[in-house]
Amino acid sequence: MNKKSYAIISLVIILTFIAYIVYDSVKPEKNRETPEKTAAAEDPPDLWQAGKQLDIDYGQLMSVAVSPDGDIFLGGKSFLSRYNNSLNLVWKTSTPDGITAVAVYGDTVYAASASIIHLVGSDGKMITEWGPYESRSYITSVSASAKNVGFADSENKRVFILDKTGEVISMAGHSVDKFIIPSPYFDVALTDEGLFYAANTGYRRIETWTPGGIKKGQFGEAGTAPEAFCGCCNPAHFAVIPQGFVTAEKGINRIKILDHQGAFVEFVSSRNTFTPSVPLDIASADGKTIYAANPDDSKLYVFRRKNENI
Repeated sequence: MNKKSYAIISLVIILTFIAYIVYDSVKPEKNRETPEKTAAAEDPPDLWQAGKQLDIDYGQLMSVAVSPDGDIFLGGKSFLSRYNNSLNLVWKTSTPDGITAVAVYGDTVYAASASIIHLVGSDGKMITEWGPYESRSYITSVSASAKNVGFADSENKRVFILDKTGEVISMAGHSVDKFIIPSPYFDVALTDEGLFYAANTGYRRIETWTPGGIKKGQFGEAGTAPEAFCGCCNPAHFAVIPQGFVTAEKGINRIKILDHQGAFVEFVSSRNTFTPSVPLDIASADGKTIYAANPDDSKLYVFRRKNENI
């Protein structure tokens, strides 16, 4: 075969390839909806509703915790307060600084400021305080179990596990498995089964850890689907409930329930008028009533399923 024949064959191959590219670029495609539109169209409805609301007019509401017997503890800028399950005020006390997180176990309330954990009795009287534990701390979450107290420090990107005297027994996030915390949203929840859960918000997931600081598992992914966590820094807040977890997000301000493996169960609130960039702190003792503290309007919202009495 001479050089002229080679040239002709090469030209035919090139023209055929160009023709295929042109055809492929202009041929019609089926189902060209964007993933965002498809997900939004298929999102399930909210199965819960907010009935009762509590207006806090003595300071900006920041955090909420609830005891097994249904008493509600609220923390905010310069206050800590207790309400019964009928939303009647039991006591209110002033604090020298803002309360960023609240937890309750037994007769003790753990109220965290940026660097200090205040221990308060169930009668509202101060017992003692712990800390500071690190320089430049910003405590965003506190939790207690039968044996331990834990807190999350978003500035130092660590979870600290303490004994009941306030001594540090372990830390998580300072070695191989690190927490990526882009903004001051970083929750932790201790269990009486000897594990704790922490939100690794930069990765959009919840992780399972031992009290000794060993990571055991994780669930969660980025996205707008019901089971995913969208945008940056999510889940901003979460709480452990009998069904699994209740989580709150910012960006798309929605509250939802996931099972113990992280699979989506149902929306508590996804079609709302909450400010997208301000997530609601959440607490629940029984998974039947969910309390959500909104820093934007200083209101406590009480969510129950729509087929139950509010």
